[in-house]
Amino acid sequence: MRFIRDVYASAKANGRPVVSFELFTPKTPEGERTLALKTLPALAGLKPGYCSVTYGAGGSTRHKTIDLVQSIQVNFGVPGMAHLTCIGATRDQILALLMDARQRGICNLLALRGDPPAGTTSFTPIPGGFRFAYELVELARKVGGFSVGVAGFPEGHIECREGKHVDWQRLKEKIDRGADFVITQLFFDNRFFYEFRDHLVRHLHVNVPIVPGIITILNASQIRKFTALSGASIPQTLIDKLHQLGDNDDAVAEFGIEFATQQCADLLRNGVPGIHFYTLNKARSVSRILANLGMADTESAANTRNAGPCPDREATLSSAAQNKTPTDRE
Repeated sequence: MRFIRDVYASAKANGRPVVSFELFTPKTPEGERTLALKTLPALAGLKPGYCSVTYGAGGSTRHKTIDLVQSIQVNFGVPGMAHLTCIGATRDQILALLMDARQRGICNLLALRGDPPAGTTSFTPIPGGFRFAYELVELARKVGGFSVGVAGFPEGHIECREGKHVDWQRLKEKIDRGADFVITQLFFDNRFFYEFRDHLVRHLHVNVPIVPGIITILNASQIRKFTALSGASIPQTLIDKLHQLGDNDDAVAEFGIEFATQQCADLLRNGVPGIHFYTLNKARSVSRILANLGMADTESAANTRNAGPCPDREATLSSAAQNKTPTDRE
């Protein structure tokens, strides 16, 4: 399976941005069936450069993550990327996981510190474990056979009290340790991304792909929860519009598609190497956004639109929040 660093290099040479999707491991058999029979076929039909799979709160899904990534690669021929965190595992356990992943044909990782388990307020490594994401990068490089990505925060990490420029310097250190590309935390104002990217490139001399992470608004409570977890800000114009739409989730979802389309179009005009969508295990909104941008196969987009009614959006929020997606990043 292809290294993601090569996916971006090839796309750059061809002048085509990379579309990629984040998924999480379902918690119920019904969710697993929906993902396998509906969501994954629809997303694979959009011809992504790769799909990533989150690690779960507290490292709770590490083996399911590897299983799902392998399934994506074997059943759909799409490169997969496993999230890997420092939470709840010793160095030796992480090493064993890396060896297992490599043996199963998984060659792409997103190295994260991760969020502490529910009920705790700060991160404390277990004895024999790692404290920082750069240690994961170093270990993956030592093992060999991986393309490694890391997370970036356009507004600075929520736990970094020294400010965003210190946080960005720490990101540079992860890149210096061997990271091949950066995927950002969600944001709703592209100016934050451009400031972040320009600082990395012009002042810190970063030359790896810096990929914006985009989430589609499904309802107002979803966005409030994710921004509280991630520290991302919501523009006042967006707050006003969501207030205007109130509890009309269908109208909010339609607005979310329009908003994300405009956000992505502006990013693409300004030369991003691709867009990484936080799908929340849903294909419909992403398919419509890509169709709006002229980046989706017409037949695939039509099939997604006709795939049946939308599942309950509050259930979507609950599942995503439990899996710490898309905020389990450092």
